[in-house]
Amino acid sequence: MMLLAIEQGNTNTLFAVHDGGEWIAQWRAATEASRTADEYAVWLNQLLVMKGLRFEALTGCIISSVVPQSIFNLRNLARRYLRIEPLVIGENVDLGIPVRIAKPSEAGADRLVNAVGASLAYPGDLLLIDSGTATTFDIVAADGGFEGGLIAPGINLSLQALHEAAAKLPRIAIQKPEHVIGKGTVEAMQSGVFWGYISLIEGLVARIKAEWGKPMTVVGTGGVASLFEGATDSIDHFDSDLTIRGLLEIWRRNTHLTAE
Repeated sequence: MMLLAIEQGNTNTLFAVHDGGEWIAQWRAATEASRTADEYAVWLNQLLVMKGLRFEALTGCIISSVVPQSIFNLRNLARRYLRIEPLVIGENVDLGIPVRIAKPSEAGADRLVNAVGASLAYPGDLLLIDSGTATTFDIVAADGGFEGGLIAPGINLSLQALHEAAAKLPRIAIQKPEHVIGKGTVEAMQSGVFWGYISLIEGLVARIKAEWGKPMTVVGTGGVASLFEGATDSIDHFDSDLTIRGLLEIWRRNTHLTAE
């Protein structure tokens, strides 16, 4: 088995190859909704060759995307160059978990995949915090069921909004400031965004736990989650592999069902 897993967020797209035993390659590209299947193929082929792999070696493909206009091209990449009909989260895939929200079709593919990936690694009720373009807080019951959650703007969006809406505020990088009280504009912005997000996380975790009424394990993931490590006690584990672990498990569940 040689699986190509594609996880596409609003900012970055991850391509990862699993050989049946472990992940042997991972690459990221900027998400561009207009990128064609042929453009993906040229880029991906070069990276595969660098790892001693070829398109012909790939025997499976699973796609999770929160960018609907890109799914057509990613599906064509699999069909045209891998000669494979891909599994696409939200279309032809059985997740193997209950989705307990009013309209299950509204749940983002990434949030559902994370729920599957987290349930494999952590027992009991879970609260998943995914820090990307948006910051999502998702509740996963002990049986793996997706119970809904919250969506807030991501930390990068806050920085972008400050820069674009206030003429005198510069564009800055995200980093943990040494002090809460900034002595200059850049330090003040960094502190406001960083510690503001820590407070957002701590406040929402406390409110969610109080409303849920049962113990929960809090897991952080996503592109900027590592920035918060060591800055708050509200997150129990930081796990960057939730999504690809979930994609691999969903692919296994569905290929097993197909085989039967």
